Amino acid sequence: MRIYAERPERVVLQVLADLAVLAWVVLVVVLARAAQAAVLMMDVLARRLTGAGDSISRSFDAAARTASGVPIVGGDLARALGSVTDTGDSLASSGRDLGGIVASTGLAVAVAIVVVGAVPVVAVWLALRLRWVLAARSAHLADPDLLALQALTRRPTATLLRAVGGTRPGGSAGQPGAATSQGLVPPSPDPAGAWRRGDETVVAALAALELRALGLRSPGEQVSPSR
Repeated sequence: MRIYAERPERVVLQVLADLAVLAWVVLVVVLARAAQAAVLMMDVLARRLTGAGDSISRSFDAAARTASGVPIVGGDLARALGSVTDTGDSLASSGRDLGGIVASTGLAVAVAIVVVGAVPVVAVWLALRLRWVLAARSAHLADPDLLALQALTRRPTATLLRAVGGTRPGGSAGQPGAATSQGLVPPSPDPAGAWRRGDETVVAALAALELRALGLRSPGEQVSPSR
């Protein structure tokens, strides 16, 4: 399965699109982590609240145990100090709950940013790439007549006329020129009519046009050696 085109100009566009999508995803992830870190700054308050509650609870619990040994009023004093200990426990519990809420909120914000910012872009990119892959696969399996028909239904008229203009009968398609003295025929004003008549030269030119639009090479096209 081919995921990149055969023609360099189309490959460059595909690679640039891949890099652009990758850069966008990285940017979105960085922004999501920054937003999560900003939300988690509120966790400092939660930790301080928890620490204060635990400190109060420990201090007054120790004071209550000491006061319980005081004659006559020791029991009442211990109960009074114990109520403050319960308040400290409640404060510490509230701090821990706040810390959990902050952590959950930070994660939810980060996930939401990634889902909203990156997922649609990746989905569109993936859909377009899969569409191209399927089209390229079908084009490689299709015969020239079907490719020519696809070109007639998909390409602008001016492009079709340029593709079939000045073709040498029995020779290569798509060569410009209209000099009949050199064995060339004038540009066909009716590519569709030539296709219906089964003109092999026009069919080959149209098929080559459709493959070229997909970034693919014709079966008989030569690859120029790199210098």
